[in-house]
Amino acid sequence: MCVPRVLNRRHLLSLVPGLVAAAALSGPLCACGGGRTGPVAVRWGKENCDYCGMIIDDPHFAAEIRGPGGKLWKFDDIGCGAMFLCDKPWSADPHMEFWAGDVERGTWLDGRLAWYVAGPKSPMSYNFGAVAVARAGALSFADFRKAVAAHGSTGRCEHPAPGA
Repeated sequence: MCVPRVLNRRHLLSLVPGLVAAAALSGPLCACGGGRTGPVAVRWGKENCDYCGMIIDDPHFAAEIRGPGGKLWKFDDIGCGAMFLCDKPWSADPHMEFWAGDVERGTWLDGRLAWYVAGPKSPMSYNFGAVAVARAGALSFADFRKAVAAHGSTGRCEHPAPGA
């Protein structure tokens, strides 16, 4: 028959150094890489774009960017996300994440690997949609960013820094 072990004061105190060491090590480990990666759920119709301030309500055109330290920004239009990156010194960092709404399915795509087609009417009139597979006339992420920067902001009177 099993006899349950009762923790006495001496046994409990012997565990304290190990718990303190575990707590001390877990803080720095959690800080590495900012913790979370990937897109997060959007409260459609309840959150605002971090670039233009409009309500984010269409998953076919939304974007999310995860930057240094895991900080996340949300956008109502993939063009707003591209404009947001224009003056960010970390925009070319390989750890930066750009998530784009698939214009056909409304699911998240890795924006750096997605292809961008011109034409679909988007919330802020950048008029690009992200797709998973290349097709005639589709732009790579780098070319999409250049096209949006050349077009300029449609929602605010801002222009990208030269050479962005």
